[in-house]
Amino acid sequence: MSTYEQFRKDFTIFSGAHSSGLIYFDNAATSQRPDCVVEAEAAFYRESNANPLRGLYDLCMRATDIYENAREAAARFINARSGSEIIFTRNATEGLNLAAYSYGLHTVKSGDEIAVSCMEHHSNLLPWQMVCREKGARLVWLECDPQGVIQPEEYKAKITARTKIVAIAHVSNVLGVTNPVKEIAGYAHKAGDGGKGAVVVVDGAQSAPHMKVDVQDLGADFFAFSGHKLCAPMGIGVLYGRRGLLEQMEPFLRGGEMIEYVSREDATYAEIPHKFEAGTVNAGGAAGFAKAIEYIQGVGLENIRKNDDELAGLIMDGMKKIPHVHILGSSDSRKHCGIVTFTVDGVHPHDIASILNTENIAVRAGHHCAQPLMEQLGIGSAARASCYFYNTPQEAERFVQAVSRIRQWMGYTD
Repeated sequence: MSTYEQFRKDFTIFSGAHSSGLIYFDNAATSQRPDCVVEAEAAFYRESNANPLRGLYDLCMRATDIYENAREAAARFINARSGSEIIFTRNATEGLNLAAYSYGLHTVKSGDEIAVSCMEHHSNLLPWQMVCREKGARLVWLECDPQGVIQPEEYKAKITARTKIVAIAHVSNVLGVTNPVKEIAGYAHKAGDGGKGAVVVVDGAQSAPHMKVDVQDLGADFFAFSGHKLCAPMGIGVLYGRRGLLEQMEPFLRGGEMIEYVSREDATYAEIPHKFEAGTVNAGGAAGFAKAIEYIQGVGLENIRKNDDELAGLIMDGMKKIPHVHILGSSDSRKHCGIVTFTVDGVHPHDIASILNTENIAVRAGHHCAQPLMEQLGIGSAARASCYFYNTPQEAERFVQAVSRIRQWMGYTD
């Protein structure tokens, strides 16, 4: 039985009254949630609702166990050395900001350089722009070729002894290309920061839901990803940080539950990871997050990748036959991670999305929070179809047929 036939039934949204017949191709923005994840979050509030880490009564200890077990599940999911290297955040954006504020601002000095790829989501760009402005450092761009590939000669020329930090997306949310993070990290750890090694910050928001991630093998010093893109609830995400770095970092937020002792004059902080988790935590979201990881592993990341490639291939093969349609990135569908971003001559991407919506097809249109890349590609915006394991070949075919009619909808006769 194929992946989509086996698992699609687990998602009420595809059979519900409000979305029956929906083709949901906006998975790069957020995935849908299987019923078991929705139930796991609801069950926490029905059966185990208490403020974790703050009480000695049974209900609180049960809530704490659920929360900390989710942390351990996240650590295993990306092969962190221990749960202490997992910080729960709201999303990847918050995790990347945490790295910038707590590590970048306290480490980068005037004259240092921070290297970023031209494909970065704004969440892995704006924080480093801020650090450079505040500290008098220089932002250096790692450029890609028209296929979205950062060539070795490019990163070897740009990552130097002055490079303090390298920030790079594991998978581009526009082109779908998987960046050579392991190779770049290996080089940065040798050549950066005067030979001491640059710190590598990886945006894993698009990779973690679609492929097996091993942060130790990648050489990531920080790795951020969101739960909501891998079938978990919104409002829960992860920042992995190498233990030695986390221990030397200042807290990002200060307040409840991240302290060890507070006097009138000063405070000492809790051990990692708790010193980075101020205030009441999203324990219900963590319960759903753990269930989502279990569910994704049941689907199988190899099956997810296979389905991504199959559907991207069907979409791209169909689009190549349609005049006036242009696909961004590689011509090889296996290098798109299920993401197909495209333009149609004479039709604004917002109109593309609106027209497809009339046929109950959901895609994203705009600059995709990657305006520097759009500028390099010579376009202001594009439409994006992004697949996941519950999408079907029939949906891909119906989508291509709808795209073939877009110019006709706009009044073109060719």
